[in-house]
Amino acid sequence: MNGNIRVGSLFGIPFYVNPSWFIVLGLVTWSYGKQIAAMTQLPGLIPWIWGLFTALLLFASVIAHELGHSLVAIAQGIKVKSITLFLFGGLALLEKESKSPLESFLVAIAGPAVSIVLFLLLRLLSLSEQLPMVFKLVIPLLAYLNLVLGLFNLIPGLPLDGGNILKAIVWQITGSPNKGILLASRFGQVFGGIAIGIGILSVFNVLPFGSVWTILIGFFLLQNANLAAQSVQAQERLEGILAQDVIMPSGPIAPENLNLREFVNNYVIGQKQWKRFLLTDITGKLSGVLNVESLKNVPTSLWSQTPLSQIVEKTENISTVRANTPLLQVIQLMEQQTLSELLVVSEAEEVIGLVDRISIGQFLQKRSSLPT
Repeated sequence: MNGNIRVGSLFGIPFYVNPSWFIVLGLVTWSYGKQIAAMTQLPGLIPWIWGLFTALLLFASVIAHELGHSLVAIAQGIKVKSITLFLFGGLALLEKESKSPLESFLVAIAGPAVSIVLFLLLRLLSLSEQLPMVFKLVIPLLAYLNLVLGLFNLIPGLPLDGGNILKAIVWQITGSPNKGILLASRFGQVFGGIAIGIGILSVFNVLPFGSVWTILIGFFLLQNANLAAQSVQAQERLEGILAQDVIMPSGPIAPENLNLREFVNNYVIGQKQWKRFLLTDITGKLSGVLNVESLKNVPTSLWSQTPLSQIVEKTENISTVRANTPLLQVIQLMEQQTLSELLVVSEAEEVIGLVDRISIGQFLQKRSSLPT
């Protein structure tokens, strides 16, 4: 998975760490260990061990944040493909979007809500007089970091949780999730640009706050906001296009009432060399599959007397889609099920044609070249 390392699973969700996470782990361990060493009398490597422990607790908080999103999504029947820790925090990868604005809002708000609850619990725990000195340093720090994690993610711009909250609100008002994503991505671009500006000014000591990390976070926000906006714009270009519009020309489909000679003359000689054909019966419905190699099993002298139905094989588990299915749903189905092609059928299950990635690409390329 893009170089990520699997480290286990929880609630059936695979957990991964990106190699960049180890850089942050080292930096955070060094930073916290240095603070603990300066404020305590712990000898040797013990402050750095506590620094590592604090860093791991911080990332445990990030995991809890992502689990908040994930468990709400699972409750909505949405599969969570993975949770990954990387340079800038964590990411829960969901199989699909929520079905309604409210459900989308609940998934988005769950992460910050978990972080705020952790802040309150840790803050209460830090008030205890019975805590050892090192815990009095670590627990308030974790409480503060959870507060920052929760509030930072409420910034109303994608890819942050606040951007998804804004998307859900706009979706509820306008009835269009794409309008919500587009507005939230624009906010994300603005906040990303501001973060980059603040970081650059801080590097040149123009501002007393910010750092190189601010620049990196800004680029992260800007890049992902741009991707979200581009995705929506691509989806809008697909609006109004149906599965029947992108059927491949001269696809490998033939009627079963032909004999082998007629089939070869009409569908093989001088045509694209398909390895298999889908056969349709007299009603136009799928009846079976013909592997072209099986023609070799019949002497050519008998081709004129041998019907295709004699060598047809049983219908395979072929995925179908209705002719009036929006192209966006077709593409999503092919991606989710890793399909190379789909059989397009009418409401009466009559075969209309096949769509594959090439036919979709050719259609979109031809469409984009047309004058507007």
